[in-house]
Amino acid sequence: MAGGSGFIGRAVAARLVASGLSVVILTRRSGVEFSNGGVRYVQWDGQTAGPWCLEVDGADAVINLAGEPITGVWTSEKRQGILASRILAGEALVEAIEASATPPKALIQASAVGFYGDRGEERLDEASPAGKGFLPSVVEAWEASTAAVGQRGVRRVVMRMAVVIGRGGFLPRAAGPFRIFLGGPLGNGRQWFPWVHIEDVAKAVEFVAGRSDLAGVFNVCAPSPIRQGEFARALGGALRRPVLCPVPAFALRLGLGAMAREVLLTSQRVYPRRLVAEGFRFGYSTIRIALDSVL
Repeated sequence: MAGGSGFIGRAVAARLVASGLSVVILTRRSGVEFSNGGVRYVQWDGQTAGPWCLEVDGADAVINLAGEPITGVWTSEKRQGILASRILAGEALVEAIEASATPPKALIQASAVGFYGDRGEERLDEASPAGKGFLPSVVEAWEASTAAVGQRGVRRVVMRMAVVIGRGGFLPRAAGPFRIFLGGPLGNGRQWFPWVHIEDVAKAVEFVAGRSDLAGVFNVCAPSPIRQGEFARALGGALRRPVLCPVPAFALRLGLGAMAREVLLTSQRVYPRRLVAEGFRFGYSTIRIALDSVL
């Protein structure tokens, strides 16, 4: 698993280990190979082939979660880092798979609902086309970085994840203003806000990895889409704080530029059509249940 040291990767690794599987995480941490909590860590640089490639040979699955966070102001340097971290990691994994004597049975490629861009009220599923903007172009390139594994007969699953709710990543930052009584919806709060609980993400990864008949794109988001204002009210309720301070869209655009426009203010009414059709059951189907479980 590449990117396994992050917020999502730790949850996925914990679930797989609990199911009795052996997990090897590719990490940029310097030093010799080490183990911790039933997981073995092997060093890589996230860009090039190396001794770590031996771990790919004969693996049941390769899971690619590697990618620099998209939060913060999108300077030219930040944009380059967001794109390169995804492209180079994917290409390095493809190189390792192509060099393996026994290719892995599957490659699980992380992606994001940012693929769809700002779509207003449009109902989106896996068949919907890509949107326009920097983030959709990054996600398209991210997905394409591992497409070549199909030439080796490797089953490939692309998981377009929504905003992940858990004790890390997005939620602690979002909860900060609410804790000091300054929380509120972003912009007018009418934009659709796709989300998914961290445990359902880990469960979905295990689900598609274990189903040899599944391939292609899957939206990984709760089946009950909500608007951003509803999320703000649910977060305030979970923290027992009033929702008093809407953040004007112009202030977000002024402070964060394109990142605010393409991430915080964008509207994406996304549904997990394929997961539901394949019988996957979400453990957290409403935002209030999800937030209560974390906060």
